[in-house]
Amino acid sequence: MQPIPEIVISKSKFIAGVQCLKRLYFQVYEPDVTGNLDDPDSARFEEGREVGLLARKAFPGGVLVEQEFWEVEAALAGTASLIEDESVPAVFEGTFRSEGVLVRADILERQPGGRWRLIEVKSSVEPKDHYLYDLAIQYHALSGCGLDISSAGIMHLNREYIYDGREYDLGNLFMITDLTEEVRAIDVPALLKEQRAVLADSAAPDIQPGDQCMNPYECEFFSRCNTAKPEGHISFLPNLRGKKLQDLLEGGFHSIKDIPDDFLLTEIQRRNCDAIQTGRTWVSETLQEALAGLQYPLYFMDFESLNPAIPRFEGTWPYHQIPFQWSVHRRLEPGAGLDHFEFLATDSEDPRRDFISSLCETLGQHGHIIVYNASFESQRLSQLADRFPEFRDRIEAIKVRLWDLLPVVRNHVYHPDFHGSFSLKSVLPALVPDLTYEGLEVANGADAGVAWERLVRGNLSDPEKERLKVALLAYCEQDTLAMVRVLEQLRALRVLSDNDQKYSDATGL
Repeated sequence: MQPIPEIVISKSKFIAGVQCLKRLYFQVYEPDVTGNLDDPDSARFEEGREVGLLARKAFPGGVLVEQEFWEVEAALAGTASLIEDESVPAVFEGTFRSEGVLVRADILERQPGGRWRLIEVKSSVEPKDHYLYDLAIQYHALSGCGLDISSAGIMHLNREYIYDGREYDLGNLFMITDLTEEVRAIDVPALLKEQRAVLADSAAPDIQPGDQCMNPYECEFFSRCNTAKPEGHISFLPNLRGKKLQDLLEGGFHSIKDIPDDFLLTEIQRRNCDAIQTGRTWVSETLQEALAGLQYPLYFMDFESLNPAIPRFEGTWPYHQIPFQWSVHRRLEPGAGLDHFEFLATDSEDPRRDFISSLCETLGQHGHIIVYNASFESQRLSQLADRFPEFRDRIEAIKVRLWDLLPVVRNHVYHPDFHGSFSLKSVLPALVPDLTYEGLEVANGADAGVAWERLVRGNLSDPEKERLKVALLAYCEQDTLAMVRVLEQLRALRVLSDNDQKYSDATGL
């Protein structure tokens, strides 16, 4: 029998194996089932690449190993040449192979006495525990190649850095957190031995789904190991986790319909349970009272924003939310028709002044402004007030008028088809099934951010730009129209008493 060739373990495969040995096994033997990155994933990948390119500028004179990842032998030779050249202060993307482990190091900075500082660049604002394994496998391979590593650390963005709008101060934009001792404490040889033992087997390891399926990354094989939960599964109860979830499963209760009346649940969980068990919408006795205080004209408002890792405009910081679009539906009085207003920035200039100026003009001075999850809009408005103090009084007056639809739904209504979620995307199809996001090119906030990036920074033709503008405007308008329709439906709900439970008598609910 011919010996099985040794599988080269790259940094990404090592990290996959640390997360879940089954994930590693599938990556090696069945990589064709993973599928492609979706647009938000691709955008995050590109953002990480941009952070890495900017980080290199903090090491003047550093030299890049230019060979692609598949040009292994050439990359190894090029790296060795740069390591030997003492005039090179730093090596970017250095490639190293040692005992079946192949890694590329983001940055290697030359230190006195022939030593090196190993730096892994991350686009986060703080080092995270799982980053240690990125460093540890590199430290292991580089040491195996004979390099003397003096220290190892994570280079990450500084959440306190504020961009002046002119030139990046790289010394303040980035921070390097030294993790040398933590990295040295990781037993990489033992982890590699475990991974190689799994890869030598003829079948994937029998590992049951668990937290590792999503932590620290969503596994690309998630759907293979996690079958879709049946309708009414207990996992659809809001915030059901830990011991309570385990107690139900161990008791043989997999369906919400089977949960005993005396099992301890939170108030919201019990509402969910009752709605599923009866098949009817739970409605509180005080719903109409909660709606009675709304003052006309009513404005239904939604923002879209982007939070780039690298600050883009003056006065912003890493992951600062940049609002680029708003939609407002207005109803002047009960029974009146709807007016619609909108704003969308269409170039790469700072959109914030035009955003808030046009919004203030649209919202007038009276009437409630209805939003869904007011904390988001309120925070964006506060940041705009800080940036443009000339609008502060008007912005503060707008914030006082905000009226949050989310807690009204959460506290007063539960439809069986909410499936444990009170997000607008879950509430709308249950309460207003004729209004849907299906068929929209932009169908959620993540898609909107990606689309706007392409619109203002992509190399697109005029027809492509126009298509994206239409898609973005249609999505944001749908969000505010959704709130209009949800409010209409809530006002139509009435309560019937049935065995001390409260249910809707609205048609179809």
